[in-house]
Amino acid sequence: MYLLSRLFLFLTKSADERVKERNDAYLAEATDLYDLEFRMRKLDRESRTRQPAWMNQY
Repeated sequence: MYLLSRLFLFLTKSADERVKERNDAYLAEATDLYDLEFRMRKLDRESRTRQPAWMNQY
């Protein structure tokens, strides 16, 4: 039953929601302020490289 409920939750969440939850969990694992800032910069860099080329024109 647990597996079925997890599957239902996975299928009802959008991809953006799953990415946001994964990023939030990653940031929550930071050990101090410097680690948190490093992780935030890393996520920013990764998000910029995932954009399609046509979005980077402006």
